[in-house]
Amino acid sequence: MGETIPIAVPRKGRPLESVLDRLARRLGQPDLADEISSTLRHEKALTKGSLEPDEPNVYHRLADYSSVDDPTAPEYTLLRDDRAGKPRRIVFDSVTLPLEDVDAIDSDGEIQLIGREEPFRALRTHEFALGFDSADLILEEVVQLRPEPLDRIEAINERIDPADTDVRVITGLGDTVYHTLMATPEVAPPSEHLDRDFLETYEGPLCIEPRYERLVQAVLGTRTLDGVNFQYPVAHREEEAAIADAGLGVYLTVTGSTAREHGLLLGEQLFPSETILLENSSETTDSVDAVRSLLNGGDLETELAVE
Repeated sequence: MGETIPIAVPRKGRPLESVLDRLARRLGQPDLADEISSTLRHEKALTKGSLEPDEPNVYHRLADYSSVDDPTAPEYTLLRDDRAGKPRRIVFDSVTLPLEDVDAIDSDGEIQLIGREEPFRALRTHEFALGFDSADLILEEVVQLRPEPLDRIEAINERIDPADTDVRVITGLGDTVYHTLMATPEVAPPSEHLDRDFLETYEGPLCIEPRYERLVQAVLGTRTLDGVNFQYPVAHREEEAAIADAGLGVYLTVTGSTAREHGLLLGEQLFPSETILLENSSETTDSVDAVRSLLNGGDLETELAVE
């Protein structure tokens, strides 16, 4: 192959760590993945104020992390965080990974992970052929809203209008958390399941994050939402607390412990949120196909099974 294949990835958070873990397994570079993840977790803790920095000057820390002498070392950059005061936060920028020693691929080229705030949109505008992003963003942006619910992550591609984008979902990475229906005991049905069927007859408020409005419409189906009005948490209010005030809501859960602390009952897991591999089909080449095969594979334990 002998060329550099750029791949758009998130700049921080669980999706980026999932991508790094995947590449660590496929390329045999766990130390590099650990280095990047550890650096970003440390910087997140500094931004949140849960740690005191040894070096308070963020520009000095950035210079320490990003080596200009080693072309294979990871690089970082600064972004404004949305926390109080809008502090500058160090996030991932890029790293180049050679492929010549990878048994799973016959190549003397390399891949370059490039951080983007919204990798999916970078693929939509044809900047990249391959990228990773959260499945949520696809639902928030391009899936068609229909009366019936979208209850399988595999069905995302079926709801993408080919005239809207050439980007398609290839596979998931298995870092699954769920958009879960939850309610207070007073609102939850006493002898029925807290699920989509309950929502068919429910009328009243449903508390959600504003950015998930289109996602919830797609996941529940527009027919189910007849008589339901969306309610949103006020600024800086914990989502589970806002759902407890409303009586019913949808939010991402891992263990559900925080929801239970607010007296909420957990209902149906409406949709899995997972980091996904994306491809812009109009930008593919033989080299891109080879890298895609490296990133995909039957060893993935994912909620998504597209191919």
